[in-house]
Amino acid sequence: MRNYSFEKKWQKLLTPEIVSYLTIIHEYKVEQRLIADKHADILTNLINIAKIQSTGSSNKIEGIFTTEPRLKKIVMDKTMPKTRSEREIAGYRDVLNIIHENNEFIPITPKFILQLHRNLYRYEGDIGGVYKSADNIIQETDSEGNSHVRFTPVAAWETPEALNELCNEYNKALNDSKLDPLLLMPMFVLDFLCIHPFKDGNGRMSRLLTLLLLYKSDYVVGKYISIEKQIENTKEDYYDALQASSMKWHENKNDYEPFVKYMLSMVVAAYKDFMERTKLIEEKTISKPDRIEETIKNHLGRITKSEILELVPGVSQTTVQRTLTELVKSGKIIKDGDGRYTKYHWNWEAED
Repeated sequence: MRNYSFEKKWQKLLTPEIVSYLTIIHEYKVEQRLIADKHADILTNLINIAKIQSTGSSNKIEGIFTTEPRLKKIVMDKTMPKTRSEREIAGYRDVLNIIHENNEFIPITPKFILQLHRNLYRYEGDIGGVYKSADNIIQETDSEGNSHVRFTPVAAWETPEALNELCNEYNKALNDSKLDPLLLMPMFVLDFLCIHPFKDGNGRMSRLLTLLLLYKSDYVVGKYISIEKQIENTKEDYYDALQASSMKWHENKNDYEPFVKYMLSMVVAAYKDFMERTKLIEEKTISKPDRIEETIKNHLGRITKSEILELVPGVSQTTVQRTLTELVKSGKIIKDGDGRYTKYHWNWEAED
């Protein structure tokens, strides 16, 4: 029988590398909060971009996707979903919004996790918000198309009690002043994935719970930078860490360290991304066109207009287009392609 207590497990994780991650995140947390408070109006664009990327990436990891224009319209609630994939995307959008706006009122209990799962499938009838009724397995397919079992989750009949114990132990561990809640987040998420309480939607729920747990410990970087996008970009590493940390889980002999290191590195990456995107906002003497110019100059390789909009918060599409036109005309940047495929890069030869 699995022991869900975190009491002695977390102390083994205080390795130099993990402590370094914790220290970096704590430092970034203070800086990010100051910037967000000071420039709340400008950062609205970052919030919207993060919502689109989080919804798109978390679903794409599970093979659920639609076109980019449709994704943006669904996330911004400007159209109704047409397909099953789009209905699941819309459900993720709704849960994401609930977490962004009401995280302080969502306790970590089975009841509320079931409610979030119900909302995830709200456009698919009554299939959400219930535990799995049959045992499930996690399979993977190799390069030759052969499938094999990677992990066998908790049996269906044990699932309600398992999730209840996990939530109870998590809430109990939060009262330990010596335990950093940043360590608890990936440990909880790993155990949740090993329980695999639902027939479908476990991966997406784990990423939504990651955001919720970070919010509840006052780490709000996921509001501005998509952690789900960071995971999608390193999907193979994610699965490798998950597999490494789930070995011998049922025997209470698993090693949390690979998954904890991976998840903390994703949080660090999100904070670094936030600081990179907002550093020019802090330099008030730099005009919007100059911020756009600096962004292109410091970008490795070619860049699209939509990427510039992501990297330069608070700047309108009109300003970006006008600045790009002027930079091309002056010879500072070079335009490649046309229409939606247009990209730009810095003309270093012009500086010689």
